[in-house]
Amino acid sequence: MLNTRFLWAIASGVALTLQPVMVGAQQLIEVEETVVEQAQPLPLEQRSQITYDAYILGPGDGLQIELLDLPELSGRFSIGPDGTLYLPRLRALYVEGLTVEELRYFLTEQFSTYVRDPQVYVRPVRYRPIRIYIGGEVRRPGYYTLSGDSDLENLSTTAEATQLQAGTATSTNRPGLGQLPRAAAAGPGGSGLSTFGTLFPTVFDAIRTAQGITPYSNLSKVQVTRKRALGLGGGRIRTNLDFLSLITEGNESQNIRLFDGDVVSVSKSKVVMREQLLKAGQTNLSPQFMNVFVSGRVKNPGGVVVPQGSVLNQALTLAGGPQLMRGKVEFIRFTREGEVDRRIFGYNPGAAADAPNNPVLMAGDLITVRESPLSATATVLNELTTPAFGIYAFYSIFNNFN
Repeated sequence: MLNTRFLWAIASGVALTLQPVMVGAQQLIEVEETVVEQAQPLPLEQRSQITYDAYILGPGDGLQIELLDLPELSGRFSIGPDGTLYLPRLRALYVEGLTVEELRYFLTEQFSTYVRDPQVYVRPVRYRPIRIYIGGEVRRPGYYTLSGDSDLENLSTTAEATQLQAGTATSTNRPGLGQLPRAAAAGPGGSGLSTFGTLFPTVFDAIRTAQGITPYSNLSKVQVTRKRALGLGGGRIRTNLDFLSLITEGNESQNIRLFDGDVVSVSKSKVVMREQLLKAGQTNLSPQFMNVFVSGRVKNPGGVVVPQGSVLNQALTLAGGPQLMRGKVEFIRFTREGEVDRRIFGYNPGAAADAPNNPVLMAGDLITVRESPLSATATVLNELTTPAFGIYAFYSIFNNFN
């Protein structure tokens, strides 16, 4: 029998090297990942073990429980908010935290009081929405609740065909990696996506829900930390993903399914990852456009909508361009750390992308083209002479009236 510590990794299509590390009094498992180029199909028994040992049951899950030749004790049941499962004869049983296979063994033991040699079969038919935390270098870190069409009883050939047709009908939109047709459903232990579409939430869905990436996101280093079943020793397992390969190469093995309680962390780069930002902007991982604000000596001051990966000069061009009598450009960005990135420099229409005087933009950036000494003098004179001209005009009208 395959060691169950490796089941989740194999189900995700990766080979793992385990190194125990101590964090306080709790022992965690540090998981490092390398992609398997030629993965051999697993035997049916091992694939079944992967499916049942990977998913941890909790409130909201729906189960089809069958006792062979005993339909009166079989049926579809849900785990209640308190983590209990109410069954005929057995009444309320606390099952939260068990895997599907552990639940099957537990029910076999419980039913043995009433049935001789019970043959119990358990199958998940509805998966609860999951609550995960996504942090690191994403636009909106925090806790999110993710769910897909998780009622397996509603999946049919007709439904799948309908969803695929709907996806074709919207093919004019940007490609969404989380919505592409996939192979057959991989079950709770696999990537969790089927030809039906986004049946189970994945890392892609989590990053997209957090409003996508920033110019400093390093998608080649995305970390997922997961609770492990108590029957497997408890604690947590951790894996590092090269999520960038999903966008650049279509490597689906890096887009693993997320479970309830997972923590996703996107690493931060010290330099702007503009090429990565442009690649992500071609998918629906991040919003296609963002808003920045341009003011001062430009032809059309105000909010400007620019594509992801745009630079300062592009925003100035969309605002009509700087006027002739202009001063220096002031650039202001408020960082998530509470700091202010403020720069003042001369306008250079030929500056390279991501140069100090032509930075890659983020949503909410402020750009001001300052007044030149000549334009400032003209503005002051205009402010001083306007009231005088107004008084003279009013006097002329009054005099003509008399």
